[in-house]
Amino acid sequence: MWRFVSVLGLSVSMASAQAAAPLILVFGDSLSAGYGLAASAAWPALLDQDLAKQGKSWRVVNASVSGETTAGGLTRFPQILKTHQPKIVLLQLGANDGLRGLPLAEMEKNLASMIKMAKASGAKVHLIGMQMPPNYGANYTESFAAIYPRLAKQHSISLTPFLLAPVYKNIEFFQTDKLHPKAEAQPLLMKMVEKDLGKLI
Repeated sequence: MWRFVSVLGLSVSMASAQAAAPLILVFGDSLSAGYGLAASAAWPALLDQDLAKQGKSWRVVNASVSGETTAGGLTRFPQILKTHQPKIVLLQLGANDGLRGLPLAEMEKNLASMIKMAKASGAKVHLIGMQMPPNYGANYTESFAAIYPRLAKQHSISLTPFLLAPVYKNIEFFQTDKLHPKAEAQPLLMKMVEKDLGKLI
């Protein structure tokens, strides 16, 4: 549907205005891609809608891919940056590295590389972290969780420490796989990330 605004007597389509708006790129895995949900129900889409309701000019593009690891993300990232030229990057990767027991040093290195690429392109970066289930052992889970605040401090970027913080204690918020949040959980995730973004938006 086309909507129009009048500027000095001229009609300008909202589609044109959106195209000129600064872009927020969400670059993550299934937790941001909205696995098992309609794309419009995933938290990045809700963020786009909420910013519009507030009258903010930002638009959100979701380039998340289910199953993505930090290594896979690093491969895709240069072209994604070139294509979308975002002003802000929300980097949400690492969960699949952890679930597969991949080396944490490589995961941290990959995330650091993407942070540096994004900043070099002129974008600001907001890092979104994860945590591993306790059955992975205390040493692995603690080492995994520590990566995100360490990177945020090293690169002077903002951070959401744990994407699932608002919902992880309530199994009713999760799909049958007990890993991916339902549609009912998405507004809670969106509101937390939006709050953590703070002055960036």
